[in-house]
Amino acid sequence: MSVEVSVIATSSLGDRSYLASDGRVAIVVDPQRDVDRILYLAGANGVRITHVVETHIHNDYVSGGLELARITGARYLVAAADEVGFDRTPVTDGDTMPVSDKLRLRVVATPGHTFHHLSYVLDEATDGGWQPAGVFTGGSLLFGTTGRTDLLGQEHAHTLAHHQHASARRLADLLPDGAQVWPTHGFGSFCSASQADAPDSTIGREKQANAVLRLAADEFVGQTLAGLDAYPAYYAHMGVANSAGPAPVDLSPVARADAAQLRERISAGEWVVDLRHRKAYAASHLAGTVSLGLDGPMSTWLGWLIDWGTPITLLAETPEQVADAQRELVRIGIDRPAAQATGAAEQWAAEAGQLRELRLANFPALAAARSGNLPADLPAPDVVLDVRMTNEWRAGHVAGAVHIPLPDLPKRLADVPAGVVWVHCGSGYRATAAASLLANAGREVVVINDRYDQAEAAGVAMAGNA
Repeated sequence: MSVEVSVIATSSLGDRSYLASDGRVAIVVDPQRDVDRILYLAGANGVRITHVVETHIHNDYVSGGLELARITGARYLVAAADEVGFDRTPVTDGDTMPVSDKLRLRVVATPGHTFHHLSYVLDEATDGGWQPAGVFTGGSLLFGTTGRTDLLGQEHAHTLAHHQHASARRLADLLPDGAQVWPTHGFGSFCSASQADAPDSTIGREKQANAVLRLAADEFVGQTLAGLDAYPAYYAHMGVANSAGPAPVDLSPVARADAAQLRERISAGEWVVDLRHRKAYAASHLAGTVSLGLDGPMSTWLGWLIDWGTPITLLAETPEQVADAQRELVRIGIDRPAAQATGAAEQWAAEAGQLRELRLANFPALAAARSGNLPADLPAPDVVLDVRMTNEWRAGHVAGAVHIPLPDLPKRLADVPAGVVWVHCGSGYRATAAASLLANAGREVVVINDRYDQAEAAGVAMAGNA
């Protein structure tokens, strides 16, 4: 194969971008906003970027395509049918775009994830002529699933799901079984109808594994729509930004805040986010802060939970961690945090009384507490709060638990019954975020920092499908 395809993964958002080259020139597909990663990779590979392509107007992140094309002088391929506020090379179904004497792109309309979604077949030159190496499928055909079809509104979801089925079938009919499939979504992204079932795939494998290629249209549509859960609130702002043309990013350090300024920001109702691991947060943290560790999908949950435009201050152990968080946040359009502070929690408090602890437990402790053998260092649970998503809850949950998905919690704190709250999620990450919100509202709370799939084995009574 004369083409080399490199993956630029953004695991925190569940997406992949691609750099495909023939050793001299390269195309970039669906770049994230922090394009320095891509420029570094192109430089390391000794290739010149000549084409930047978008499969669709993205809803889950701010694109770096416009800026990357500006920096490199590359042609910027965007669907002709998409209305955008910038110059681009408009492309449509059936167009062929020469890249070099070894590579070319063929544009294939694959509506479904959006109305104007495109896939790009990458052909390579062989002695026998042009042969398809693979296809960049964006949010169309994913690994074992497809892109969700409700992001443009529930009123379009059914129509787009039918389009998605037809588009996947079209790709399967158009390409040989050995052609690689290179999707953008499906690795944890809420743009995916369900999660990817493999690290890589081919058209032939998808014919065997993917419901969209095994089910009739009506059955696929019904199954897909029934399985869709909520998606992040910040998605409402991504398509708008991408259609207008995103500005370049500024990742320079933001202003430092001292202890007094942190207290003022918390008092003013701003979000002060602690990026440390949840165990460090539990041991000691500044009262009024929210736990969203960098070890999890911080930007997704922060962007989902806040009122858009609320000033955000970042707390971390090191400046490098703050820089990592800034990079995560620009990808969803939160461009400049209001302030930062680094070091130990004690440095962030003007007085010792501002520091707070958060008690941790596990599912064996919950089982013991419910059987009357409460661990001595923990308060008895009056409420077990499950903050997982609705689909997770429906698949099974702790008997007697109250369910409020984490994204709903800020506006539903009053719905949590009175008493001591023990809160859990799937692993402890979301539960700690929820516990910080509850503690900030004056509630007594214990975090079940444990894997949900261990609950039944620990002796916790479970309830079946709701």
